[in-house]
Amino acid sequence: MENQSSQNQNAVSGEDKKKYFFGEKIREIREKKHLTLKFVATQAGISESLVSQIERNKVSPAIDTLLSIASVLEINLEYLFEEFTHRKHVTVIHEDERKTIYEEDISYQEISDCEITSKNLECYIITIPEGCRTHRGNYGHIGSEVGIILEGNGILRYQNKEYEIKKGDSVTFSAAAPHTLENTGASPLKALWTVTPAQKFL
Repeated sequence: MENQSSQNQNAVSGEDKKKYFFGEKIREIREKKHLTLKFVATQAGISESLVSQIERNKVSPAIDTLLSIASVLEINLEYLFEEFTHRKHVTVIHEDERKTIYEEDISYQEISDCEITSKNLECYIITIPEGCRTHRGNYGHIGSEVGIILEGNGILRYQNKEYEIKKGDSVTFSAAAPHTLENTGASPLKALWTVTPAQKFL
């Protein structure tokens, strides 16, 4: 009985242990950089055959070999393993269940699951009353922002410039420079906004 139980446990653990392949990513980057297998192998100090087998997912490289290849191709290891480390499930946030925080009279309504996207991005609907403006970007921060105006009119102040925006307009910019969004219309300004990486606004 003990042997059978042990075998069953091994079978389960074997099923749970799924292989993860990233050879396609390595090959794609190498080809985009117009580098040959021979060049990568020489620079990494391994055989051309081994690089080829790794790209075709025939072998799983030792960590030092993988680091050498990643260094030659200038690959971020997080990129190689992102699909392995990220949880793969769907979260639905119903409209009446969204979290909302306030910055004075401005509301930020969460539409992304921060538990899942906290390292990647955050997305929310921002509502700015007449005559109000945001303050969170006063000093800038790392990353980028993308927004689309859903309702109303306003001005995006970015460094020393002003950009008039209205319903249907979209903006994309580096968040490193100081930036604010002001409602200059006669009704609330509403926008769908995404920030990456997440700044824990909500």
